[in-house]
Amino acid sequence: MTVTTPQPRATIPAPSASLRPAAHETPEGAGWVKLADAVREAGQYATRAEAERVTRVVLRALGAHVTGDERVALAQALPREAAQVMVSQIPAAHAVSAREFVESVATRIEGSTPATARWDAGSVLSVLADRIGEPLTTRVLAQLPQGFALLFGRADLAATA
Repeated sequence: MTVTTPQPRATIPAPSASLRPAAHETPEGAGWVKLADAVREAGQYATRAEAERVTRVVLRALGAHVTGDERVALAQALPREAAQVMVSQIPAAHAVSAREFVESVATRIEGSTPATARWDAGSVLSVLADRIGEPLTTRVLAQLPQGFALLFGRADLAATA
C-alpha cells in the first residue's frame, strides 16, 4: 500500500486594496444595502429596489464627471458595488453644468422629468455627501461646475456676476 502525503493547498492572495470592501462594509454587501436604505429614506422611495435603481443611475452619471485623485478617493469611500458602478463610466471629455447633469439623469430613468431627476440626483448625492464627509465632498465639488453644491445638499455660495 502506497501512502501519499497531502500536498499543501495553494493560497489565494488577498485582494488588492482597491478591490477590498471598505472597512464599514461586509463582503455580503451590507454597505450597499445601507447606502440604498439611506437613499430610500432621503428620497422617500417606496421600495429599496427603486432607491437602488436611482442610486445606480446617479452614480453612473457622477462617475463620468469626477476624475483623478477625487475619483479614487470617492470610490474608496463607497461600498464596493457603488464604487464599481461609479468607476465603470469613462470620464467625459468636457464638464457639464448641474442642469445638464440632471437632464442626463432624466434621460436614464423611464418616465422621469427634469424635476423628478433633480429630486433623484439630490437624494443620492446628499446621502453620498453625508457618507464621504466634508473634506472629500469639498474636493469633489471643486472639480464640478457651479450649481452642483445644491445637488449635494449644500448651499451654493459662489459669487454671481
